[in-house]
Amino acid sequence: MVVLATKCYVAGDARQRALDSLSAQVGNLLGELDVTYDVGIRDDDFPSVTVKGDDKTVAQNLLREEFGEITPHLTPGEVHVGTLERWDDDGFYLDAGREVHVPASELDLGPGSPEQIRTRFGLVQHLPLRFVPREDEPARLADAERDRLYEWTRGNGRVNVNSATRAEVRATVNRAGHAQDIVTVERLGLLEQSIVCTEDTDPPGLLSSIGSYLSAELLAVVP
Repeated sequence: MVVLATKCYVAGDARQRALDSLSAQVGNLLGELDVTYDVGIRDDDFPSVTVKGDDKTVAQNLLREEFGEITPHLTPGEVHVGTLERWDDDGFYLDAGREVHVPASELDLGPGSPEQIRTRFGLVQHLPLRFVPREDEPARLADAERDRLYEWTRGNGRVNVNSATRAEVRATVNRAGHAQDIVTVERLGLLEQSIVCTEDTDPPGLLSSIGSYLSAELLAVVP
């Protein structure tokens, strides 16, 4: 069984839509392999995928590569994934099957408080983030994670969203009449998406326009 490093924290019909979306993603990923699989949601809201068949090992590795994995143990020096659950002046707190504290001094994302950094880089709650646990030192953000976040600020800008599937965000953009103003909707997690703007689109303006259509947290990343 692979426990995916993304969360399904919504309830009711929205939870079922999220589960259907995840099942479709897993099906697309494993469709060419000789496996059967079952997708479920644990009590802590992390999805799990149980895989059987001749290509089980290949399938599990594909799932880990695509989603990241919540593991029973954190190995010092290796890259793991956790979801951003909360933050305060002391840093970020990630859920990696247990709480992981990344101190403000180990974020290394430029000046400002953790809240200011979160807002500047569009880090919506529950966003999957890569980190490195260490033996005798605090956990730090992974180098690849810092590189990804800095790259967001060098592009055309984007609007990050939580609590919605990729299909729901795309439909919202279309409904608000902004299909021509975006490049794509990039999937960051099961319910965390990033609307990538075109060169001529103002991210805060797009956020303002679509905000009334989405019951979600939205943060603009301005280049």
